Amino acid sequence: MRLAEEAGLDLVEVAPDAKPPVAKLMDYGKYKYEAAQKARDARRNQANTQLKEIRFRLKIDDHDFGVKKGHVERFLQQGDKVKVMIMFRGREQSRPEAGVRLLQRLAEEVGELAIVESMPRQDGRNMTMVLAPTKRKADAMSEQRKRRQAEREERRTKRTERAARDQARQAASTEQA
Repeated sequence: MRLAEEAGLDLVEVAPDAKPPVAKLMDYGKYKYEAAQKARDARRNQANTQLKEIRFRLKIDDHDFGVKKGHVERFLQQGDKVKVMIMFRGREQSRPEAGVRLLQRLAEEVGELAIVESMPRQDGRNMTMVLAPTKRKADAMSEQRKRRQAEREERRTKRTERAARDQARQAASTEQA
């Protein structure tokens, strides 16, 4: 305790059950701060996957299919699962194989981003299929964070280059006058 007082540090008991008990000289405030930083970083990197839902109709146009496929791709790239649902109306219910074909087409087109977690199955008037991303949510978030940082850096460099050009132009115009 005398050594801790002389050094201006705290005497912290690390392993009280050991024989003899283990104590360490450290700055306890700094230790608590670093532990809080680690906990905050762990919370930031922890990712909870959401289940996003997108609905189709059986008689969907090619362009509309492409737009909805784009939404599915965006959800998968963000690391979320996607529940794809086809809603049947009236006589469409008698043709579930058309719904299966549509869902399989979607699964093939987004095959590099996802795997089929649950195969298409009929639930009353709806047919559903769940797609799971191949990339983990935490990886997708860190990749997105890096991409945003790179974009910010690029905008900053363009801004500084533009400011330097404007200064040079202004200096040249004052010399001519």
